[in-house]
Amino acid sequence: MKAFRSSILALAASGLLIAGGAQANSLLGSLSDAANQQLSGSGNSTPANGTSMSQLTSLLNGSGNNLTSKSSTNAAGILQYCVQNNVLSATNATSVKDKLMNKLGIENSTATQKVDYQDGLSGILHTGNGQNLDLNNLGGGGFTQLKEKVKTKACNVVLKQAKSFL
Repeated sequence: MKAFRSSILALAASGLLIAGGAQANSLLGSLSDAANQQLSGSGNSTPANGTSMSQLTSLLNGSGNNLTSKSSTNAAGILQYCVQNNVLSATNATSVKDKLMNKLGIENSTATQKVDYQDGLSGILHTGNGQNLDLNNLGGGGFTQLKEKVKTKACNVVLKQAKSFL
């Protein structure tokens, strides 16, 4: 009888271990799925402004055409923003910005009346593909290094574009 009871207890214990293991595997699978969604930029990982990790990666790895400015006025503002935020060297970018503004016939006093320029000063890039990219708010929490790389690439693309306007 004692052996029978020991066998029953052993079977019950092994059943609990197996069930617990299945639940642990299920929980582990759920956590893994959530992590994969977070890393791929799907699911709820898209911040309120709509820039997910996958979108940031796409901007960073793209050709740069999606980071060009739709107007030379916005490009001048972006260049000033990039200098003020220490993304670009003041020596090179300020010279290009000043030459561009001179070519456009815009002085600092009249530039304040230009919406594209003001948006650029605020870090809002009006891209050539009709999108607005806020360089101050490239996404929610996390991926700070990726956001900084995208900001640097955007500033360099706009600098190169501004040089071509001259």
